Amino acid sequence: MKRLAERYRILVIDDDEGIREVFSTILRESGYEVDTAQNATEAIEKSRLNLYDLALVDIRLPDMEGTKLLEQLVDTTPKMKKIIVTGYPSLDNSVESLNKGADGYIMKPVDTATLLSMVEKHLNERRQEEHYAEEKVGEFIKTRLKQVKQEPPKNP
Repeated sequence: MKRLAERYRILVIDDDEGIREVFSTILRESGYEVDTAQNATEAIEKSRLNLYDLALVDIRLPDMEGTKLLEQLVDTTPKMKKIIVTGYPSLDNSVESLNKGADGYIMKPVDTATLLSMVEKHLNERRQEEHYAEEKVGEFIKTRLKQVKQEPPKNP
């Protein structure tokens, strides 16, 4: 498991330094490469400069609601999986989060097993999506090569 995790990059976005440190430690010990942001502005900037496979997004940030940040992250890194993390669970914010692009939703306090299970689940989905896309590109190339071979040469 650790070997597979090493190629994935995760961005932890939370204004609580303790939560950023705990999540980072858990994820790094599981083999993930982790970066952190303490607010939405920093998260947006980092997502423009770096490629992340997954983001853990606090729903309440000092400079922007996490649901608004989701929309911005979809624009900067559309294939990145996004999981909302909240200490203020409600049906309204869970529905809004999913409507704004969240792939998952977990509540604080989060135990280690739940965090890792959620991260692994969504990274597996990302891996399957990448594999499917690669297969489709391969099929397209094979089909196109067959068509090119069958087309008669054009006379100038």
